[in-house]
Formats: sequence, structure tokens, C-alpha cells
Amino acid sequence: MTKILKLHHSAYRCKDSEETRKFYEEFLELKLVKVLEIKNTKTDRKTNALHTFYQLKDGSCIAFFEEPDTEFNFKNQRDFDLHIAFEVTESNLHRMFKKGNNAKIETRGIINHGFIKSIYFRDPNGYVIELTYPIENINNNSYQNNLKILKKWQNQKFFT
Repeated sequence: MTKILKLHHSAYRCKDSEETRKFYEEFLELKLVKVLEIKNTKTDRKTNALHTFYQLKDGSCIAFFEEPDTEFNFKNQRDFDLHIAFEVTESNLHRMFKKGNNAKIETRGIINHGFIKSIYFRDPNGYVIELTYPIENINNNSYQNNLKILKKWQNQKFFT
């Protein structure tokens, strides 16, 4: 199999680095671990960007680029188009559900998806953030069964 060790970071655009910091650090309780100001790219293109990193317990990060001089179409994302899911304990799922409601942040859930329970928030950039608690091991299905379901989907999707 792959030699990839883990996710280091996943990066997204943000409207405002401070507004984004408040959500990820103060609300989601992720630590701001790195800030990098970028004035030139490796190809020597002039730019004006700020790259911020927020660390999860496993050491991986979610990161953001604020680039005010470059247009970007921010929009409220649909869950099925784009969402970012973080795993939490069951007690933290309930705690964050209450925290979101108390903070008047758009909060949906708790939804039982059969193998996970989830709550959903929207960050200041329009991204859907899911906090999820596993209630079943994601590896419970056999690889062959997963391929069978995928093949059935592929065969049926053109006929509906």
C-alpha cells in the first residue's frame, strides 16, 4: 500500500485571518501553531498572502490562505459539495453542540449516520465544519463489499 504517513495539513482560502483565527482557535479550540507571510512564490511571482496553521491533537493541521489582492468566490458550501470533518469524543460532541448553540453559530445535529454521529457548523468563510464521533469502526465493511456497492452505484447512476 501507500507510503503516505498521515495528513500534514489541508489548506483553504479565508476572507480574514483574524476572523478565521477566532473561529478555529477560540471556538473549535485548535492551537494556532504557524503563521507564514508570503511575498514571493518559489517561481518568483510577487504575492501578498498570509498562511496560518491550526493543529489537531494528532499533529495534523487545517490551514488557511488569506490573499486580499486576489479575487476568490467565497460562498456558503453545501455539505455534499465540501465539508471538513474532525473526529471528537462523544462528550465533546455534546459539549460543542451546546457551545455552538450558545454562541449563536449555525449549528445542526446531532445526526446519527449509522457509523458516526455528527454535528455541523459553518465557519466565517462559508465552509461546513463537521464534528463527528465514531460509533462503528470504519473498517467494518470488507474491501470486496465496498467495491460491490461502488460497482452497483456506477451501473445504476446512468439509469435514474
